[in-house]
Amino acid sequence: MPETGPGPNPAVFFEVFKEIGIIEQLSRAILEARLPHGLIAPHFSVLNHLVVRGDGRQPIEMARAFQVPKTSMTHTLKGLQAHGLIDMRPNPEDGRSKCVWLTEAGRALRNETIASLGPDFARLAAGFDMDRLVSIQPVLTDLRIFLDAQRD
Repeated sequence: MPETGPGPNPAVFFEVFKEIGIIEQLSRAILEARLPHGLIAPHFSVLNHLVVRGDGRQPIEMARAFQVPKTSMTHTLKGLQAHGLIDMRPNPEDGRSKCVWLTEAGRALRNETIASLGPDFARLAAGFDMDRLVSIQPVLTDLRIFLDAQRD
């Protein structure tokens, strides 16, 4: 879309975010088809977060990272705990709050889920120009970093 007037056309942002949102919905459906019954994308996202960022996160810290209310994060964590995928332990620094730790089952489920997406990703690679995808990844990363810095 061409720019109009003295600044960037706000419609460009809307269109980009709309496309990202639709892609998120479609990719969520692919992911959730590979998860065990009773688990959804937010559960997987928490498992992945703990692998990438490390164990021992406080629920409030995780709620901030995911930009969800603490009650929503608590609900997600209770679901993961019920499936034996995380442990909630007293915070070693103060003993009053809780921290979240992955269990071996949680770590294994995260890795198995990623591996189970292989056929889906192979179909995507066969039907989509991978060079184009690779070329936009840095732009998407820069956009995420910028937006993340702006949220506080």
